[in-house]
Amino acid sequence: MENAPAKKRYLSLDVLRGLTIAFMCVVNNPGSWSHIFPPLRHAAWTGCTPTDLVYPFFLFCSGCAMAFSFAKYYGHPSQAMGKIFRRGLAIILVGILINLFPFFPVSPHDPTWTFGQNYAYWLGHRRIFGVLQRIGVSYIIGGVLAVWLKKPARIMGAIAVLATAYTLILVLFGSAPGPFTLEGNVSMKIDLALVGPDHVYHGYHLPDGSPTNFDPEGLLGGMTGACTLLLGYLIGSMIRRSGKRLEKDPSDGSNQPVVVSCRIFVYACFSLALAMILSIWIPISKPLWSASYVFYAGGWSMMALALLAYLIDVRGHAKLFQPFNIMGHNALAAFVLSDVIVVSARDLGFYSTGFYHMFTLNEYTSLAWALIFGFVIFLLLWFLYSKKIFIRL
Repeated sequence: MENAPAKKRYLSLDVLRGLTIAFMCVVNNPGSWSHIFPPLRHAAWTGCTPTDLVYPFFLFCSGCAMAFSFAKYYGHPSQAMGKIFRRGLAIILVGILINLFPFFPVSPHDPTWTFGQNYAYWLGHRRIFGVLQRIGVSYIIGGVLAVWLKKPARIMGAIAVLATAYTLILVLFGSAPGPFTLEGNVSMKIDLALVGPDHVYHGYHLPDGSPTNFDPEGLLGGMTGACTLLLGYLIGSMIRRSGKRLEKDPSDGSNQPVVVSCRIFVYACFSLALAMILSIWIPISKPLWSASYVFYAGGWSMMALALLAYLIDVRGHAKLFQPFNIMGHNALAAFVLSDVIVVSARDLGFYSTGFYHMFTLNEYTSLAWALIFGFVIFLLLWFLYSKKIFIRL
C-alpha cells in the first residue's frame, strides 16, 4: 500500500482502467441474471459483446502500465525479472484468496459431519483458477518476454509465436466435434488433469443442459492472455518513447499528442482487420481466448485508448473523466472489494430481502441495481483516493 503515486502516470491509461472497472461492476452485478440487456451479457461461446471486452481491457492496461513502470529497470534485466515474478505470483495469490473467501464454509455440506469433515469437503471443492490467476500467469509470461526481447519487432514476433503455438495445441490435441468447441477443446482436458473436476468452473453447459468442467480461466489460455498483455506493452512503449522525445524537442510534430492518438487508432484498425481475417478459420471466442479474440479485443482496447488520448491529451477534457481516473488509481482494490461485498451480501442473506427483490423485476431494475453497486464501489475508491491511499502489488 502506498500513500501517493510513486511515479508520473499516463492519465488516459488510468481513465481507461477506471472505465473498465466501472463497466465490470455493471456487467458482473445485475439485479437479476434472468433480466439483462443483450450488450451486458457474455457471448455464449463464439462472438463478442461489449461485456466480453472487460477482461482483455484489464490485461491490455496492465501491459501498457508495465511499459511505464519497468522503464527504470532498463539495463537491469535481473531486477526486472524478479519484480515480474513477485508481482505475478502476488496477483495469483490474491486471486486464490478471493476464491477462498470467507475462508470457511458458511453452511455445512452435511449437518451430521464434524466441522473438520465439512471444512475438508469445502476445501476440496474450491475453484483454483480465476480472473486474477489468469492475469498473474499472463503477466509473468508477457513480462519475461518483454524484458528479454526488448525490441518491438521481436515482441511482435513473440505474439505471433504464442498465438500460433496455442492454436496448434488446440487443433492437434482437440477432439470431436471440433478443437474450438466446448466439448472438444483440449484446454479443459489439461485443467482436469492438473487440478481435477472439483476445482474448476462449472458454469458452461452442453446443449442438453448438463454442466461441463470447462474453466474459462484455465492454464493454457495464459499463452494468449500474454499476447493481449504484450499488445498493451507495445502501445505503452510507443507512448512513453514519444513522450520522452517530445520533452527533449517540443517542436517535434511527429511526437505531438494528436499524432500519437492517431497512431494508436491506426494500429487498432490493423488489429481489428487481422482479427476478422483470422476469424475465417479461428472463431472469436473469449472462453478459449482464441488468437482471433486476442487481436479483436486488442483492437478495441487500442481504439478506446486512442479516443481517450484525443479527448484528454489533445482536447483537454481531463476533468470530465476525473471519476474514472479515481477508479483507475485503485483497480485492484475495486476488484477485491466488489467480490468481497457480493460474497458477504450473499452469505448474510441480503439477496433474499424484499428490498433487493425490487431490483429483480425486469431489465431496467436489474440495470439500476448494477449502477447502484458501481456507485458504491466508486464512493469507496473516492475515499481511498482522497486519503492518498493506493493499493498496489
